[in-house]
Amino acid sequence: MGRYDIHADAKRVFETITAGGAAILPGDIGYGACASSSEALQRLFVAKRRAPHKRHAMVGTYELHREVHVLGHREQEIVDAITIDAGLPLAVIAPFHADHPVVAAVESETLAASTVGDTLAMLVNGGRFQEEVVGLTHRAGIPLLGSSANLTGTGTKFRVEDIQQPILDAVDLVIDYGLRKYHHYRRSSTMIDFSTMEVVRIGTCYELISDIMATQFGIELPADPGRDVLPSGHLREQAAAS
Repeated sequence: MGRYDIHADAKRVFETITAGGAAILPGDIGYGACASSSEALQRLFVAKRRAPHKRHAMVGTYELHREVHVLGHREQEIVDAITIDAGLPLAVIAPFHADHPVVAAVESETLAASTVGDTLAMLVNGGRFQEEVVGLTHRAGIPLLGSSANLTGTGTKFRVEDIQQPILDAVDLVIDYGLRKYHHYRRSSTMIDFSTMEVVRIGTCYELISDIMATQFGIELPADPGRDVLPSGHLREQAAAS
């Protein structure tokens, strides 16, 4: 018993990923299932029972986001206000540099399943552990992609014991760091498409992000209808179903 060894555990994840495996790792917004190889990502896709339109997101850091994403000055100011000034987690969707080494290392079929048009989603501020892992993969020029560690439609899991067995069976390594920081939201990350300024998913810290957008930039985001109305927080899914 004692403190978690974040550096050593991150290295274990890195070694698993570079060997072509998949891992479940702790993030502030819940547990994620991640991989780099197409085979491992497909294994996760099948285990999660995802619909064909679902996409992988890139697990990132602020540094990687700045290198990969292409944003205008105002859009970058908004991202910085949320992720740097307020220190909040955010999934940024934006046009990207396809020739960046980390993006170029994504296999073509995986990249096609991870992008919408000319945009790529990347989680920024996922927590200390994810920052450590992405630091290793970034320096090695290896992409880290994935999604929440749960069966599709069942909600983000904030304890390893709540992750369904098919997901556990699909990975090669599980890092259990107990209850995750933003468990009280019971949702994954808030996702915003900065190419259209569209909220794709209402998630963790949405009320704080909305306040920043309104008070600092004069942008009014849609009101959160609540989990009874929108359990997953995914506005694009709701629009597609209507």
